[in-house]
Amino acid sequence: MTPSPFALAADSVALVTSDDRGVARQLLQDAIGAGFDLDRQQILDLIDEHADIAVRTCRPGHLTGSAFVVDSSRMMCLLLFHTKLQRWLQPGGHADGDTNLAHVALREAEEETGISGLRVVIPAIDVDIHRVDPPKEDAHLHLDVRYLVIAPAGSEPEGNHESQALRWVTEAELLDFDVDDGLRRMAKAGFEVAANLG
Repeated sequence: MTPSPFALAADSVALVTSDDRGVARQLLQDAIGAGFDLDRQQILDLIDEHADIAVRTCRPGHLTGSAFVVDSSRMMCLLLFHTKLQRWLQPGGHADGDTNLAHVALREAEEETGISGLRVVIPAIDVDIHRVDPPKEDAHLHLDVRYLVIAPAGSEPEGNHESQALRWVTEAELLDFDVDDGLRRMAKAGFEVAANLG
């Protein structure tokens, strides 16, 4: 039975780095939400087939962790305009060998937003496979496990070289952004879990 969602601080023992593919497998199986069962099964199969699934050179793709960051009121989410991909996205990135994807999502959120004191909610709220075609790299798949992350009150994001802009937006305002269906599905789930989180 999947536990009810709850938030963890960065120093939680549940967020230690791991290289055990079984950790990623369990996190995927625990993910809550709808509309991603086929992606989840495909990622589980790839985890079984590739010992290096958490390394960015793994092909046809590799594990990534994303963060759906909401403000302390849980009414706005944070989008960044990605420098390389030239698109509005959620914070996230490569696992770089870490199969604890909740830890990956939190680490990436901290690095890409400059916000300290973030808390990551487990279990994951979404799973997505998407093709990326970055400059100077071959096209490949990101096997993305996505988590709700809550920012502390008064958080002011500061981007790094990976983004050209960061913006807090409401769920209604998100409709005006050119984002893919996977991000919209994640946002729907994220706002819903955030609203019901104790």
